[in-house]
Amino acid sequence: MYQTCKVLIASALLVAAAGACYSDRPHEYGQQRPPVDRLDERDRGLQSKDVVSASDQMSMDLLALPELNDPRSPRWTIVVDRIENLTAERRRDLDVFLERLRVNLARQGRGRVQLIENRDKLRDLQSRELDLGSGDRFGQGGSRTAPGPAGIQPDFALYGRIMEMPNRATSYFFCEFTLTDLHTREQVWTNAYEVKVLR
Repeated sequence: MYQTCKVLIASALLVAAAGACYSDRPHEYGQQRPPVDRLDERDRGLQSKDVVSASDQMSMDLLALPELNDPRSPRWTIVVDRIENLTAERRRDLDVFLERLRVNLARQGRGRVQLIENRDKLRDLQSRELDLGSGDRFGQGGSRTAPGPAGIQPDFALYGRIMEMPNRATSYFFCEFTLTDLHTREQVWTNAYEVKVLR
């Protein structure tokens, strides 16, 4: 009887030790890599969940526009601009909201939306990647401009603003996204994501 108890206890300890080795890893991974679509109680202000929720909501709404889904309508050419940060932390770069929205549009809007490279980014890429030949062009003051054609001109610009109303215990964030027709100045689409967070 005593011998049987010793064997059972030893077996139980061995199984527990083996289980601990396997369970530590996922638990540690879960702590180091929490899901991006969940709030983290250790953080304050806007979090990754807000980026995911806002960009998913905005891309679904924008791609559901009747004008965009009209088969007679040509494909929309859109350039993505930037987020204007009007929060209490003005220096913080919040372009991640617009970048995730851009990726969603690229994935889900094939055939309906054509994303156009930002002009300044295009010039930078051209100046680094295209060879300057004998037909070099010069801008004001004799400085060289990027070689290559200007490319397709976009019809629409997508940009955003994030505003904050801070209070003693919380902050209210209003994240506005707008699509403007570059030829008519008409705002053809606008929507917002709102959230209130602990400070």
